[in-house]
Amino acid sequence: MKVVVSEFMDQPAVAKLRTRFGVTYAPQLVDDRAALLSQLHSADALIVRNRTRVDAELLAAAPRLRVVGRLGVGLDNIDLPACAARGIQVIPASGANARAVAEYVVATAMLLLRGAYLSSVEVAAGAWPRARLSEGREIAGKTLGLVGFGDIGRCTARLAAALGMRVLAHDPMVDPHSPIWTQTGAARRELDALLAEADVVSLHVPLSPQTHHLIDAGKLALMRSDAVLVNTARGGVIDEYALAAALRGGQLGGAALDVFEHEPLAAGSPLADLRNLNLILTPHVAGVTRESNARVSATIAEKVGDFLQAIAT
Repeated sequence: MKVVVSEFMDQPAVAKLRTRFGVTYAPQLVDDRAALLSQLHSADALIVRNRTRVDAELLAAAPRLRVVGRLGVGLDNIDLPACAARGIQVIPASGANARAVAEYVVATAMLLLRGAYLSSVEVAAGAWPRARLSEGREIAGKTLGLVGFGDIGRCTARLAAALGMRVLAHDPMVDPHSPIWTQTGAARRELDALLAEADVVSLHVPLSPQTHHLIDAGKLALMRSDAVLVNTARGGVIDEYALAAALRGGQLGGAALDVFEHEPLAAGSPLADLRNLNLILTPHVAGVTRESNARVSATIAEKVGDFLQAIAT
């Protein structure tokens, strides 16, 4: 059986796959669509991250494809109905990068609340903005609002609680009577109430027609003027124009964005030229660390390998 890996995968996991199957490991394929499609003609499995589009064109080029492994958890780059129609199994690395994302959320929330860590250029130039930066806030005692309460949201809740935060969560997919509420100590809230109450709002929902621009001008207006917003989910969940306007107008205390509606950011993005407005922008790396890469890759290597072994017997 043949496995094609079109994006970066931890090398020990690739080596493990090679002990069981023929493996084409070519992370450059994500940027060479024609070469990728040609490799898939004889592929039984495809392993991707978030940039490979698993769409109708790709599936048509892969008549033998039985399984897609996702090195991560977001599935918006994969046509799930088309895969289901073909009987192709889609396997995400659920939980494997939750700790990395949770640490990113808590760390950036602390940075935004304290407000002192973006002053290096000023201080190096001889300025001494001590009075202005003495108004930073501690994270202990603050309220964290989690929009989405799956594996990553729950891991974030536990880390935040350990730092003395009070945790609220909104997720209509989680049963109100689920023991997870007691286990994590999070209190259920409707979305509008959560936005109005939280000092820190962190997004953990997939991108869908229902969540596209979920956080728009109206929702941002519900938030406290000193609250901060962290998005590690998908860029399209936030209306970036509305967010930029809220930051410029002093209607929000700050934001950290790891994901964007268009990646990389295009020229003329509303998020450009927002210096000195307590804004942190990172290139979709919240879930990507040395440790999480190893966990995610090992998880997918094992699950995809076991699936192929099972259908071969």
